[in-house]
Amino acid sequence: MDYKDIQKLIQTVSESELQEVEIELEGFRLVMKKGKEQVFVHPPQRSEESFYVPMTEKKDAKEMMPMHTQNVVPQNQQQDNQQEGKLISSPIVGTYYAAPHPDSPPFVSVGQKVKKGQLLCIIEAMKLMNEIESDVDGEVVEVLVNNEELVQYGQPLFRIV
Repeated sequence: MDYKDIQKLIQTVSESELQEVEIELEGFRLVMKKGKEQVFVHPPQRSEESFYVPMTEKKDAKEMMPMHTQNVVPQNQQQDNQQEGKLISSPIVGTYYAAPHPDSPPFVSVGQKVKKGQLLCIIEAMKLMNEIESDVDGEVVEVLVNNEELVQYGQPLFRIV
């Protein structure tokens, strides 16, 4: 088996559904495995962290691009929402906690009056507890997430009127 044969074999295996090939000829052994490589992806911001993504199969560039969706609210609903009070949204991605401890009562509940600066919940992100405070005086009319639920940046948490 010469260099060109090995190149052809690599190309053939790469384009096939095979995940692993092992060939042994007269003291020569060749082992090829797919899906074991690690690709390090650096976020666009300056960061010391790296992320790895195991490569499992060949994909089209369009398939690899993340799909971003946006919740579109009709204009008449937007006006209704504005009239129904202030939405308090998550400033970060993390885990929502309604209480300081699992056995404790929630910081706020529906029907409770709150003041500007009052603690509403905690969002844990990267082992840091971020306190979310009310930026208005009013009454909590809706809690839009469940305890220990993963929340996204900008996701509404409370409605206060």
